[in-house]
Amino acid sequence: MKLTVFLCGISLVGLVGAQSPIQSATPDELIEKLNPNSATNAIPLRTRGFRNLTPEVREKPNVDLVIQFEFNSSVLLPDSRPLLDNLALAINSDQLRGLAFLVEGHTDGVGKPAYNLKLSDQRASSVLRYLSSKGVSKERLKAIGKGSNELLLPDKPDAAENRRVKIALDS
Repeated sequence: MKLTVFLCGISLVGLVGAQSPIQSATPDELIEKLNPNSATNAIPLRTRGFRNLTPEVREKPNVDLVIQFEFNSSVLLPDSRPLLDNLALAINSDQLRGLAFLVEGHTDGVGKPAYNLKLSDQRASSVLRYLSSKGVSKERLKAIGKGSNELLLPDKPDAAENRRVKIALDS
């Protein structure tokens, strides 16, 4: 019997609280979320005096995606391909062409930390390989596993939202 594990959740710049997972998105929607120059991610201008201003610290543009793998495996399921195909188109777009991205794998808090770290790293690498097979330069991507170290919902360590792949602008 084939079981699936959903990597899901969302953490968008400027939004607070848990949001619905992104299960599908067009290339244009992904560009909007990942482009540091988009209206969604731009730092608002301040029009008052400059006295006592502190720089606004914002998280790099990122998006958490629903990516499905075979249970206890890093093998991508076919259901995830359309979203990853659109992500590849977005990353190769003129708006994002010169940028590099971090592919982070995340797990829930169930299981041993060392195992979760290894599995999350394998899943991030699997996504990186898939994107590369769709024409994204490997030099623009870096895969890293976070295991259960950065839970999206820390108060619910076994929640499905914690199992996700996060795509973030790399510095």
